[in-house]
Amino acid sequence: MKRVSSGLWYFGGFTLSIIACFFCGAAAVGEDRRPNIIFMLSDDQGWAGLSVPMHPKVEGSRGEMFHTPNLEVLAKQGMRFSWAYAPAPVCSPTRIALQLGKSPAKLHWTKAAPSETGRKLVEPRLIKNIASEEVTIGELLRQAGYATAHYGKWHISGGGPGKHGYDEHDGDTGNENAFQFTDPNPVDIFGMVDRSEKFMRRAREQDRPFFIQLSWNALHASENANKATLAKYESKNAGGDSKITSIAAITEDLDTGVGKLMEAIDRLGLAENTYVIYMSDNGAGGKRGGLNGGKGSLWEGGIRIPLIVRGPGVKADSWCNQPVVGYDWFPTFCDWAGIPSEKLPKQLEGGSLATLLKQEGNGRVERSRDELFFHFPHYQSGNTPHSVVVLDGWKLIHFYEDDSVRLFDLSSDISERKDLADREPKRVRSMREKLDAYLVAVDAQMPTLNRDYDPTKPLQPDERKQRQNKGNNPKKNKGGE
Repeated sequence: MKRVSSGLWYFGGFTLSIIACFFCGAAAVGEDRRPNIIFMLSDDQGWAGLSVPMHPKVEGSRGEMFHTPNLEVLAKQGMRFSWAYAPAPVCSPTRIALQLGKSPAKLHWTKAAPSETGRKLVEPRLIKNIASEEVTIGELLRQAGYATAHYGKWHISGGGPGKHGYDEHDGDTGNENAFQFTDPNPVDIFGMVDRSEKFMRRAREQDRPFFIQLSWNALHASENANKATLAKYESKNAGGDSKITSIAAITEDLDTGVGKLMEAIDRLGLAENTYVIYMSDNGAGGKRGGLNGGKGSLWEGGIRIPLIVRGPGVKADSWCNQPVVGYDWFPTFCDWAGIPSEKLPKQLEGGSLATLLKQEGNGRVERSRDELFFHFPHYQSGNTPHSVVVLDGWKLIHFYEDDSVRLFDLSSDISERKDLADREPKRVRSMREKLDAYLVAVDAQMPTLNRDYDPTKPLQPDERKQRQNKGNNPKKNKGGE
């Protein structure tokens, strides 16, 4: 993996001093006390994928098989979000939503892997492009005077991080890049930490705030976990599923990397003024945590994720039980950086979480809409195209093949086992209207009827293969999730 750097002194032809003078609200050079931001994004890590409980009242919200002591410490030092969502149930739509502060439906980027064929519905065309008019969080923070870095998995093309606001980065990487890194640097976990520490040191020497996104390759290529860690879990899970064994091993290696990063922050004296965020890009099968569904579905197991935040003003060992979504981080980071609202891109869908973090999880997230919408008009992992709206603790799922709906009260039924659609016709009608109106408003890409569909026709071998989750073997499928 080739590291690419454009340096820390010049940005788009402007020197640091020019940027500092241009940017309203930034402190003078040498006096900038705006907080540093370190945003960590794990890959395919489910809600119950840590040894840290993700819900104060759900015992199954922690994984019995996993050992993540450093994330346990991070949770004790900061706030856990029990109701955090990824923008999508698969990888790249979440990543682009995080960069742009908008939902995958609005961005017309809901999947990257090839469509399944021979089904009742035809999936919408795949769009994998960062529109030239869009402004990433990296670009906005860099314009505001932040030093910016992106390490690890990019996976959204567009020329890579260097063309979208990141001074230092690892290039236009994807799933396939993880496989080259083995013991003692499994999937480049410790290499990413080393590069981050050097970047932080240079930014500190220049007395500049920084933004680092660490898009961990783990849990991909879990078989690349360190040999000693694998041996530990092979003994612990003797005779059990080898995949679960390797996932547990790479999870602990990732946790070790998080611990090394936190040590580096302390070593550089940056802890007091640095926010640290840890979350996953999508769910990964939630039954162990009491959740239904998994990756490739909009059931809670596919989109509910671990989220931990530590930083200035965040109360230690606190909880937030309000629903939040990944693209809320865009306006939050801008809030912390002191970027005026008039400088933010138009039509952002996220809302700042700064108030929740300051007020022990209490308050209200101001978004453009009260509802949270999720749109996955695709087939994957046995799931058919569907969309979701969440409002006031209620969740409605609309399935497109048969035009059916499901309704759940998540406040009392996190496992989505009691379909209340028949009992709540008025609520169903209201939420369905809101969902349909939103999809029209953002011109969402929709599945269409397959006029050549023949339910009696057996699937061809290549079609059967396409039914599998294409994101699970990026070594063979570079374009997977």
